[in-house]
Amino acid sequence: MDVLTQNFSLYGRGLLGTVQLTVYASLLALALGVLMAAFRVAPVASLRAFGTAWVTVLRNTPLTLLFFAVMLGLPRFGLILPFTAFAVLALGCYTSAFICEAVRSGINTVPVGQGEAARSLGMTFEQTLGAVVLPQAFRAVIPPVGSTLIALAKNSAIAGSFSVTELLGTYKPLNEMGYSIIWSFVWIAVGYLLVTLTISAIFTVLEKRWGVPR
Repeated sequence: MDVLTQNFSLYGRGLLGTVQLTVYASLLALALGVLMAAFRVAPVASLRAFGTAWVTVLRNTPLTLLFFAVMLGLPRFGLILPFTAFAVLALGCYTSAFICEAVRSGINTVPVGQGEAARSLGMTFEQTLGAVVLPQAFRAVIPPVGSTLIALAKNSAIAGSFSVTELLGTYKPLNEMGYSIIWSFVWIAVGYLLVTLTISAIFTVLEKRWGVPR
């Protein structure tokens, strides 16, 4: 218990860093994921090809390798950002591929007749998708999207290896100060549990309110 009480501010900064990474990367992942899902069902072949390539490349690229590509590759092209911003970019883009597939699966659950009816009324593809299809698909994708964002929160631990302040990285200074590594990791695990349980609780509420009735 001493490792927590004597280093509460250190754990607090790490937990705050993990929460910030999770929130910002989740927002980016949701925005990109929905956009790529729209691309994948678009009537334009080039958009479908781009969406498919995005998902295929990112889902089959190890996240650590993507971190190296973003952290070390982008600065070579003149893009200089704080490491935290690079971490959000890597996490958000990687997770967006999984969000995309979850949303696309939800879109496929909407009866084809819904889209046909909207188009018969003169609605464009964008209007049909935004006003008719996505609101219905949203109900079906709440559980898989929640699970994906929980995975994102845990994946944020990789950022600590790239000088980003987050929860897992707190073990290094604690180890240097001579604290038990076991208890250090116990409290780190508790911190991640708080984050993931919070996400789970939020999506449980969303599912009860808007999810598909069972």
